[in-house]
Order: sequence, then structure tokens, then C-alpha cells
Amino acid sequence: MTVERYIRVIAGFFIMASLALGVEQSPIFVSPWFLAFTAFVGLNLFQFGFTNMCPMGFFLRKLGVPDSKACCAQGAGGSCC
Repeated sequence: MTVERYIRVIAGFFIMASLALGVEQSPIFVSPWFLAFTAFVGLNLFQFGFTNMCPMGFFLRKLGVPDSKACCAQGAGGSCC
């Protein structure tokens, strides 16, 4: 897996977990303040879309997770899709 895929998986997990902990109808409800964490993750994803800079990406790269450059190396002409 690449840095970008890990970011998507981790962000999705954090959003689902914070919703489960913050929505009152959930069986594992703790506090509505967990919805603030959902907003924080959403804002980080929003700014990542514009700036291509993500704090989680820094940590993943330090752990040795590779970036996704395979499609450009395969001669796709600079575009992956």
C-alpha cells in the first residue's frame, strides 16, 4: 500500500469511529464532542485536496511507506487514470 491509500483508510476509520462515539443513537456513544474530531479529519482531507500536504503523510513516510509513483514509471504519459 502507498501513502495515499493509507491516508484514505486511516481517515475513513477515524471518521467512522468518531461518528460511532459521538452520535447519541450509537450503542457505544461516549460524548457528542467526538463529532469535533470528525470535523477535524474532514477539514484535513479538504486542505489535503488543495495543498497535497497531509500531516499523516509525513508520519507514514518516516515509517518507510512508499509514495505512489508506479503509474508514472509504467509509461502512462504523466497521468495515472
